Amino acid sequence: MFRSLKYRNFKLFFYGQSISLIGTWMQKTAVSWLVYRLTDSAMMLGLVGFVSLIPSLFLSPYAGSLIDRHNRYKILLITQVISMIQAGALAALIFFKYYNIPVIVFLSLVQGIINAFDVTCRQSLMVEMVEDKTDLPNAIALNSTMANLARIVGPAIAGVILSTFGEDFCFIGNFISYVPVLTCLLLMRLKITVIPHGQKSIWTELEEGFKYISGDKDLSSMIVMIGISSLFVIPFNTLMPVFAKDIFNGNAGTFSWFESAAGLGSVVAAMYLANLKSAKPMMKISIIASAIFGLSLMFLSYSGILPVALVFMTLSGLGMMAQTSSINTYIQTHAIPEMRGRAISYYVMAYQGMIPIGSLLIGWTTHAFGPRIAVCIAGLIGLLATVTFVLYKTRLSGRRISTLMLRP
Repeated sequence: MFRSLKYRNFKLFFYGQSISLIGTWMQKTAVSWLVYRLTDSAMMLGLVGFVSLIPSLFLSPYAGSLIDRHNRYKILLITQVISMIQAGALAALIFFKYYNIPVIVFLSLVQGIINAFDVTCRQSLMVEMVEDKTDLPNAIALNSTMANLARIVGPAIAGVILSTFGEDFCFIGNFISYVPVLTCLLLMRLKITVIPHGQKSIWTELEEGFKYISGDKDLSSMIVMIGISSLFVIPFNTLMPVFAKDIFNGNAGTFSWFESAAGLGSVVAAMYLANLKSAKPMMKISIIASAIFGLSLMFLSYSGILPVALVFMTLSGLGMMAQTSSINTYIQTHAIPEMRGRAISYYVMAYQGMIPIGSLLIGWTTHAFGPRIAVCIAGLIGLLATVTFVLYKTRLSGRRISTLMLRP
């Protein structure tokens, strides 16, 4: 399971990001709780989620082309430094008790712009950290395991800090967490191959990337699948403060249980993926995971007992993690090298870029019908999308078989 850690560069990346992502989740938990505590508005929660991710929808394809043209390691260093500055500004804001919602929204937007480049860069750099490319699926799965362990540990620590010391300590913790990740990045020894792009403009490369993705039916269908999930299903997580505070009459600690439960399910899924010997079953795994995700949300929406709700929250985390990670692995292992950055950028656009629009949609649905119905609708759409995807793949396979049989 841990075979990718034998590579020095990936090991440094793994350890540095492990600490940084715990800080990131501490901040995310604190921001959600602070905004809902100050405004008591599910719509405002949706707005914060919207501005922190919407830049990925517009900037990710540009980021992919930019990363394919330049040294992605240097770009990653730059994005991490800017992220640290943004975290410091937010920490100072909360430390001095300047609870200004528009400023918090603006800083969330800044982080979203940074992430459009940072996430695409990190994903495309993964292949450079692993010398034996057969270990790339394992590295991606370990990276997902690390991210989701942070999703458990971060909110759990945040819950304790929020109830004991206050929100400001969560933001300060995130600022400090960038020190080890920057240290580890500077210790890495990467030989980055920058593929010459001649005199082509970046807009020409954007067009080439789109033609490549749309021309590959397998890649494009997987990206559409994650796009639908990100638009209608994954944003259910936006409502967890509402479930914790209003439906189950809890506090910040209850909210952290929901986040940690989803993180636990995600880690189980990531550990399973990390133990796979090959990337061949990724499409099948994505279908099964999507079905589990949709069903668990439908059961979660009408759970009346907190422990039962946490069980289904765990299953939803498992399904969500297995779906997103298997699609990510499929794209990274099937895209040609000169198009990898652009292919990943479309994944990031579909994954992160659609979530903010979905956050607004689920906020509106909650306002109109209530949180339980909103989450139930999300799960139902996830199931319908899975069935549609299976029917499409079956039809596509049938066409390919017919084409082969007609060949002389």
